[in-house]
Amino acid sequence: MARRDARNWHGCSKMIGLLLFASILIEHGVSGQRVKVEPEVLSYPGQTVNLRCAFTDAAGIQLTMVTWIYEPKDGERINIAVFHPSYEASYPDSPVKGRVSFTPSPPNLANPSIEISDVRMTDEGKYICEYATYPRGNDQGITQLVMLAKPQNSASIVTVLAGDKPVVVARCESADGRPAAEISWVTTANGNATTVSKLGADNTVTVSSEYRMLPTAADNGKDLSCVVAHRTQVKPESFPLKLAVQYIPKVTIVGYDNNWYVGRTNVALTCQAKGNPAPLTTQWKTMSGEKPDTVQITDNVLKVLKVDDAVNTTFVCEVRNRIGTGKDQVTVIVREPSVNPSNAGVVAGAVIGSLLALLLVAALIAVLVTRSRRQQQGYRANGGDMKTRIFGGGKKASKNGTGGGAGGGVGGGNNNGPIYVYNESSPNQGLGEKNNHHQPLTIGGRPEVVATTPTAQDILLSNELDDVERRKFDELEEDERYDHFTGGGAPILQLRPPHDQDDMIGNYMDDDMESQRDGSVISRTAVYV
Repeated sequence: MARRDARNWHGCSKMIGLLLFASILIEHGVSGQRVKVEPEVLSYPGQTVNLRCAFTDAAGIQLTMVTWIYEPKDGERINIAVFHPSYEASYPDSPVKGRVSFTPSPPNLANPSIEISDVRMTDEGKYICEYATYPRGNDQGITQLVMLAKPQNSASIVTVLAGDKPVVVARCESADGRPAAEISWVTTANGNATTVSKLGADNTVTVSSEYRMLPTAADNGKDLSCVVAHRTQVKPESFPLKLAVQYIPKVTIVGYDNNWYVGRTNVALTCQAKGNPAPLTTQWKTMSGEKPDTVQITDNVLKVLKVDDAVNTTFVCEVRNRIGTGKDQVTVIVREPSVNPSNAGVVAGAVIGSLLALLLVAALIAVLVTRSRRQQQGYRANGGDMKTRIFGGGKKASKNGTGGGAGGGVGGGNNNGPIYVYNESSPNQGLGEKNNHHQPLTIGGRPEVVATTPTAQDILLSNELDDVERRKFDELEEDERYDHFTGGGAPILQLRPPHDQDDMIGNYMDDDMESQRDGSVISRTAVYV
């Protein structure tokens, strides 16, 4: 790190030394070794300028004479003022004679400054203060007089026609300035600039610049700025412009959506046009030359009240301005009327929804009907509208040990016999549950057995018996079917005459049993509970 810092310091010291040496060379080159002058003086036309000069450190040196010399930019040196202590000041013939003098007056060799009044642009150049000395000879200092003239700046746009050749579209000028101005262009347009300078009569300079490009309709209205920079201005002066490119109208027809069908109403075509200069007239035409009756034209709008086959044509819009005429066209194809897609969707949705609703209702009805049928079947099987018949036991019952007293029975008879229950509302009796042939029944305060006798048809339908058992039930039906019935399916009730009371046991005859169509056996004198 120490070595690097030492190298950096060595480089910096060398740079400082070079700068000091350069400043010494500049001072000696401008002011000479001992002659002190101003390196540059600025002035405007008509003003008075002071050109100062002095000789420093004159020890050991004898000053003899001072001479001011004018050296124009292009020309030879001319003596304009001379002073010798032994003589009066002298002003030889020169462009500044009569306007130049020593100051102060009378002059002295230590400070022989001069002034020039009513300076002109042609006074610009080098002014040399030269001393004649002994024994060193001549020493001199040079002052540059710079004449300034504030230019007159301007810019203008050039109106052009759109074409295929580069042309001048804008001009910018800085006139009668001193020194010469600098002109630049700022724009997004694709072009280039050409700049020229011209020397004026009073040593002024006029700078002119032209901007060239290939103009198109798209360039019309683009921004273009001319920027002038000059020594007399605090900041550059800018001139904003807009390109002016003239072209025939650019026409576009809008409004046709390729869906003009027969019967459609209130459709329109709009003719849009842009041009420079502005469009003057708009005209609608058809390729066939005939305008349909349902068409109305208002300015640049063509309105169709109702679309029909006559509208099936090509419409042309022509727009004219001072430069020329532009046009555009659109071919209308009239289509057959079609169902509005949105209505079709609504209709389809409604139909599908209705079908789904009907299917749902049908399914609900089917479920309800099925449940109802199952409930009805359950009622038939489990004793819906069941009636109980009590058969008297008689003597047979007594012999079998099942007989008993007459008390507590139904109708005062013997109620120890089997009680049969049947469903009167159904011609075909169901079996009910498998082991549901006997049910409890309370008679006279004590439970009795209620037997529900299944028919042979029920047993066959139940698929719970084998063939042997079915044959047994068939034989049983044949034995018990000793009465025949005609008419409806309701049981027939027969009553015994009073003289048969002796054969009754418990108010019931033991031989009054009667076979029914559904295979059941009931008593003619049964008591229903």
